[in-house]
Amino acid sequence: MGKPLDLTNIMAALEHPARPSSDYDLSPEVRPPAGRRLSAAAVLIAVADTDGGPQIILTKRASHLKHHPGQIAFPGGKVDATDADHAAAALREAHEEIGLDPANVGLMATLPSHETVTGYTITPILGRVHAPFAPVAEPGEVAEVFHVPLSFLMEPGNFRIERRRWRGVWRQFYVVPYGPYYIWGATARILKALADRVNP
Repeated sequence: MGKPLDLTNIMAALEHPARPSSDYDLSPEVRPPAGRRLSAAAVLIAVADTDGGPQIILTKRASHLKHHPGQIAFPGGKVDATDADHAAAALREAHEEIGLDPANVGLMATLPSHETVTGYTITPILGRVHAPFAPVAEPGEVAEVFHVPLSFLMEPGNFRIERRRWRGVWRQFYVVPYGPYYIWGATARILKALADRVNP
């Protein structure tokens, strides 16, 4: 399942330079449209201490959603005009989606943004959950809340590259399956970028 890790290791790893991260990394033939305008979004990479060690909190999006139904995602969403910054947006969304009190999160780092083929620039916010909490999934958006061991997600060997057709061309992307969960796309790419810094 990978080598044991804690947040001290992660913070030390953030001293290593970050590699570029986007949905276009593995598919240079898929080019961004000219003159595109990207919408700002933020996600919370929430690390919770458990009896089994540190784990990252992820969600499975509701199946009825128009965009990305059933996909695995970090808590997060669009940055609103009322949000003070990306961190505030990520904390607000995590509170709305999984019932995580912003006061229960210690902000640790802002990671490099990730551009998606769907027109967003996502800023990941790394945070530590101070005290245990019982997630409450917002039924309009979230079908399930679950945890994945940090050590598993920080092991580059657990990632692989797959491909599928998108708008008439083949697009490659990272996946990091865990049990019944198929983690792929932007979520997997953000995790892979962090894993690469932990294992330079």
